[in-house]
Amino acid sequence: MEDAAVSKMFYSIKEVASTLGEAETTLRYWEGEFQDVISPRRNERGVRFYSEKDINDVRLLKYLIRDCGLTFEGVRKRLKNNKESALKQAKAIRHLRHIRAELKALQEALDEAEKIRNRQEPESSTRYLSPL
Repeated sequence: MEDAAVSKMFYSIKEVASTLGEAETTLRYWEGEFQDVISPRRNERGVRFYSEKDINDVRLLKYLIRDCGLTFEGVRKRLKNNKESALKQAKAIRHLRHIRAELKALQEALDEAEKIRNRQEPESSTRYLSPL
C-alpha cells in the first residue's frame, strides 16, 4: 500500500487482501486470533478500515506465519519477546523480494534485447573472411 502513488488514510479489507495476496476470510481469522496485534477501525455497520499501521501488522503476521512457518502460538511468543526485531526482519525480506522482482524484470529485458540483437546480426561471417 505504501507503493501507491496516492496514499489513502484507510483501506478496505478487499484492498488489503488483494495487495497481500490473502483471502479476506484469512484476514478476518487472523484478526480474531491476534486481536492485540490487528485492530482495524470499523464504521457503524462494522465494515473494517485498515490504516497503514494495520497493514504493516498484517504483513508481519503473514511473514511469520507463511514465510517463517510459525504456528499461531509461535507467532504470539515471537511478538511478545521481540516484535521490533520481527518487524525489521519482515520489512527487509519485503524489500529484498521487491529488489529480486526488479532484477528478474531487468534480466528478462536484457534477454529480449539480446534476442533482438542476435536476429539483426548477419547469419554467417564467412563473407567477411579473407582468403589465406
